[in-house]
Amino acid sequence: MSELSITTTQNVKINFKAASPGERIGSYFIDLIIKIAYCLVVYGIFFHWLNLEKKFPNLDEWSVMTILLVFYFPVMIYSVTLESVFEGQTIGKKINKIKVVKIDGYQAGFGDYLMRWFFRLVDITILNGIIALIAVVSNKKGQRLGDMVAGTAVITLKNKIDISHTILEEIAETYVPTYPLVIKLSDNDMRIIKETFLRAEEKNDYEIIYKLVHKIEKVAGIKNQSIGDPGDFIRTVLKDYNFYTQNM
Repeated sequence: MSELSITTTQNVKINFKAASPGERIGSYFIDLIIKIAYCLVVYGIFFHWLNLEKKFPNLDEWSVMTILLVFYFPVMIYSVTLESVFEGQTIGKKINKIKVVKIDGYQAGFGDYLMRWFFRLVDITILNGIIALIAVVSNKKGQRLGDMVAGTAVITLKNKIDISHTILEEIAETYVPTYPLVIKLSDNDMRIIKETFLRAEEKNDYEIIYKLVHKIEKVAGIKNQSIGDPGDFIRTVLKDYNFYTQNM
């Protein structure tokens, strides 16, 4: 399973594991089963139970094809619709815990999912997915052609994590917050702050820690009140954010 390094908009590198070909194939077949089940249900309802062909005997071949196209249109747009709604996941991807992300650190948008969907014709439909499999196996970031064009990749969400890998902080019931303006930051901001701080602290990289303090002050509009270790300010910000978000 290849390592995928994504540089966020804050110029912070975060390492993910690219989804394996097996995970992607498994997700594809789960989605395929769902689409086949939908087609069988629709066909059974409209052409057997309701018996449209007998009720409308004058329907020509083109009319029948048009009706079929309308009924099966959700299958055609299944992946692009669900990935847009569920932020990079279809039902198959959710079950297998993999997700589409942008490799430039931005949130993938409808245009990116649409581009991936469009290239499914080349990647998957032609030669039954052999092109996609070859591309994923040979590409360092595990990208098929649609991913390369859209600037996306598929990552696994199965990594084992503990509280140190999340934005959660252990705070006492008697904890008194210092910086109420931390609520201007988002969960994603706090995740990036914590990951960057932990890496810098592990390497005793105080240059990064000072830059991180300055960035927090600038974005949140707060002033560091800690004296001495700049890490104390960041720890307080993390705890304050947890305090306010848990009590809102």
